[in-house]
Amino acid sequence: MEFFRLFIKSVFVDNMIFAYFLGMCSYLAVSKTVKYLINKYLLLPGALSWISPKLASVDLSFLTYILFIAIIAAIVQILEMVIETFTPSLYSALGIFLPLIAVNCAILGCSLFMQERNFSNVGEAAVFGLGSGIGWLLAIVAIAAIREKLRYSKVPKGLQGVGISFIITGLMGIAFMAFMGIKI
Repeated sequence: MEFFRLFIKSVFVDNMIFAYFLGMCSYLAVSKTVKYLINKYLLLPGALSWISPKLASVDLSFLTYILFIAIIAAIVQILEMVIETFTPSLYSALGIFLPLIAVNCAILGCSLFMQERNFSNVGEAAVFGLGSGIGWLLAIVAIAAIREKLRYSKVPKGLQGVGISFIITGLMGIAFMAFMGIKI
């Protein structure tokens, strides 16, 4: 029963896309210098004291994984756009490999979340991993189905493409948060 509860929670409540924004990696990213600066001046307990002494008690360390993965993915996306613009032949040669870097940061994030949870045995970790993968699949299939339907909709010009996708992803995230109230 405990494995079932963990599985359902990892699919719906702790969904990697909607709860932790992992998988949104294709437009986010990090270098060691940026990581150091973000950690030192934003995330560590008391790091915001450089803005105001009143903010010294603010602890944003809970944002560490999300922020680092977001920065890594952003840099990868920017790099991909620059390469496509200035050296199209290199962009063609790299093909799928640049987006794969962003996917790898999502995989790293999932692994770090599993480590942080300190599962008591391999079975729990495996169930969490399986549930997270199914949750990811569910999220991707749902957004793909919605985007199919959007082709036949009159979306305002300013929201077409990525804009409406962000709005829908936010709404789906809110919908998945409703699963937090379910008692299993």
